Amino acid sequence: MGIMSKILGGTDQRNAEDYVELDLDSFETAAADSAGPALRIAEVAGRQDVIPIKDAVYDGDLVIADITRHSTKDRTVEQIIDELRQVAEEVNGDIVQKGDDQLIITPTGIKISREKL
Repeated sequence: MGIMSKILGGTDQRNAEDYVELDLDSFETAAADSAGPALRIAEVAGRQDVIPIKDAVYDGDLVIADITRHSTKDRTVEQIIDELRQVAEEVNGDIVQKGDDQLIITPTGIKISREKL
């Protein structure tokens, strides 16, 4: 059997013994551990919830933060948004507010388009 028939499969018949079954659970875990940026979901109940969001953005993750527990006119939300805006600027990322209930904060090199598809 030539090398091309080995690569392309040739005309030989294949048996079940020729294949190896993969354990997808261990494969997905390994891929997730070594993956690049992740999309993280956060809930902002107070100022203390800003710290893990900042850490995630500094680590290169994209964060969607739910701010529905606060009024957008609330001074606490303004301070939280200002803090997260500073983080986005520091890492050369981006931040937008989607409606009255969500903030999207991106890490370095990821910009958010302001145009709808």
